[in-house]
Amino acid sequence: MKGTEHLTVQREGATLVLTLNRPDARNALSLAMLVGLYDGWLEADADDTVRSIVLTGAGGTFCAGMDLKALAGDRMQGQHHRDRLKADPDLHWKAMLRHHRPRKPVIAAVEGHCVAGGTEILQGTDIRVAGESATFGLFEVRHGLFPIGGSTVRLQRQIPRTHALEMLLTGRPYSAREAAGIGLIGHVVPDGTALAEALEIADRINACGPLAVEAVKASVYETAEMTETDGLAAELARGRPVFDTADAKEGTRAFAEKRQPVYKRA
Repeated sequence: MKGTEHLTVQREGATLVLTLNRPDARNALSLAMLVGLYDGWLEADADDTVRSIVLTGAGGTFCAGMDLKALAGDRMQGQHHRDRLKADPDLHWKAMLRHHRPRKPVIAAVEGHCVAGGTEILQGTDIRVAGESATFGLFEVRHGLFPIGGSTVRLQRQIPRTHALEMLLTGRPYSAREAAGIGLIGHVVPDGTALAEALEIADRINACGPLAVEAVKASVYETAEMTETDGLAAELARGRPVFDTADAKEGTRAFAEKRQPVYKRA
């Protein structure tokens, strides 16, 4: 659990919590933050004791987007981060979940601003919780820019196209209630409680069979753009092996014995 100067990593039981930690800049994305994020995704997937991930922001805000100035020229961030980007030019896209999908469920806990690059990262998460004063939006077109973090592809697949196009083409802000109404987020909670709610959801996931959870997540994304026939075939190929695992046997045994199962990922 290394983290960086702009990204903190901590454990909450079986959940790995990644916190964007640059509150003085509304957690705008810096190179140090992106390196920490990518390392966090990799750490979660490599550690079998981690069963879920929560992504949140420090200081009452989630992420105000990319800090282009910091990415371009701030040597105070450390040459070692720049060396990482030079070695892997795709690192920033992997960090933003554009070119990487963790196999563990990712839950976003949003407070305050979640705009531009923040809303783009959000689209790479699986479950989304927001405080009632949170703000969402893709502001790039207002500045003559393009939301290149994946939004012109993903957003129309996650919410109705008319809403996706309005968000993309107007660059206007959306309240948490409005974002929930169009399906961008799943839960609106009192301000200051998004992280607690996300951790509760994570605990419910953590209590389930980890191999089943990972297979279900993989199947959902794998079959999203398939025909129904191809999707059902892929689901069987992904799901059948789960029934042969020790986890499946433990889950059914625990149900019969009316006790909580103890899963060991086998």
